[in-house]
Amino acid sequence: MPKTCFILNPTAGPSHRRDMATLIARHFGVLEADYEIRLTQYAGHAVELAKAAAAEGFRIVAAVGGDGTVNEVGCGLLGTDAALGIIPQGSGNGLARHLKVPLGLAAALRRLATPTFSRMDVGMMNGHPFFCTAGLGFDAHVSQHFAQAGSRGLSTYLRVTLREYRRYRPVPVQANLNGQEVATDCYVLAFANASQYGNNAYIAPLADLRDGLLDVCLIDALPVGRAMRVSLAMALGNLPQSKAAEYFRVPRGRVVAQAPIGFHVDGDYLGHATEFAVELLPLALAVAV
Repeated sequence: MPKTCFILNPTAGPSHRRDMATLIARHFGVLEADYEIRLTQYAGHAVELAKAAAAEGFRIVAAVGGDGTVNEVGCGLLGTDAALGIIPQGSGNGLARHLKVPLGLAAALRRLATPTFSRMDVGMMNGHPFFCTAGLGFDAHVSQHFAQAGSRGLSTYLRVTLREYRRYRPVPVQANLNGQEVATDCYVLAFANASQYGNNAYIAPLADLRDGLLDVCLIDALPVGRAMRVSLAMALGNLPQSKAAEYFRVPRGRVVAQAPIGFHVDGDYLGHATEFAVELLPLALAVAV
């Protein structure tokens, strides 16, 4: 059984209400596995812990938390031989859902005990790695305000989305998508390595983690009628067929905005900028699922 390090975000999902370390020990310890549990203490700490675990020879470094914890652990494992494992405990769990990791704790631990190893592509936006999605515009705007909401979960995310929908205004951008020039208003410009944001909201249902390409979803405006079509199509996983968005498949891209525009990676708002460089690193991360 592979030597495994669990990196636990004690504030993600339900783990602040119960002793997640005890539950891991109960389910994983009975297998007499060689494992350790290490707790994050601040933002970015999981990157450091993952790097250290890889250097110490752990074969699997498992992120116990949401997409933010998964992103940090994955960042720490880039350039190492250790594989990313996921025990989904967040509100969205986008990458876990794409990889079909069980959402239940016991089932996820059982899967991790006898994993299948493979490799996946990694996206980069302005030097920030992403494993699921990165984007400019409304989704980043929502991420910014969701982080300030004081509570997590799907209900809070939907409340923030509906409130900010009435306030947000798109920004004109010039995008070069692998040599193709696109001038457009940017309500949403999403670069998808995986198929969904999380909670089965499929922004790019045809995205493949191992094809060497990013699926780019462009929505230039979102009036009420189109917003309803987009929401339904994302839930049903047929947004490309709905004709409510335009798609490109590219290994890289550059975007210049006429005014500072917010951006996110894997759902974490990172700030505003006017220039963006996006690229894909083929099969740059080992995963254990």
